[in-house]
Amino acid sequence: MVACAAPGGPDRLRLRYVLEADPERVRVPPAAAHAGRADKLWSHTCFEAFVAVPLRPGYLELNFSPSGEWAAYRFDSYREGMLPAALHTVPRLAIRRSERGLELQAEVALSGTEAAGSPRLRIALSAVVEDREGRLSYWALRHPPGRPDFHHPDSFALALELPATP
Repeated sequence: MVACAAPGGPDRLRLRYVLEADPERVRVPPAAAHAGRADKLWSHTCFEAFVAVPLRPGYLELNFSPSGEWAAYRFDSYREGMLPAALHTVPRLAIRRSERGLELQAEVALSGTEAAGSPRLRIALSAVVEDREGRLSYWALRHPPGRPDFHHPDSFALALELPATP
């Protein structure tokens, strides 16, 4: 599993996830007829990004399914105050499946979120991978001690600087 984040311009975030795996062993949700916002994407193969502004307790959770569905939630603090995040534009997703695995690219406009206008972000990149038997495995740039917890502050391993808004 490879995951990376890069600025896509002021208040824009580009994310890329590459899952190298035998497609016969991974359960990948089929393309949705009407891809859009959906809940509980993490209960199947899904790619995630958690975005925070340094020194603020709140953060944004973004979920992207290979089905083309997505979700965005805001939290006031660690696992507290979860509400749907009001994104001003729908994330752009590009999904490519191959005999070697799966690649998902997402571009997200942060305008309308708590991260809007911040020149620096802390990011946690992660994935949930479901096997053919329905078992879930959890992948992240960094896991805190104990069981996987993508929301944990120790998971926010990536620091990113965005260009200034003109």
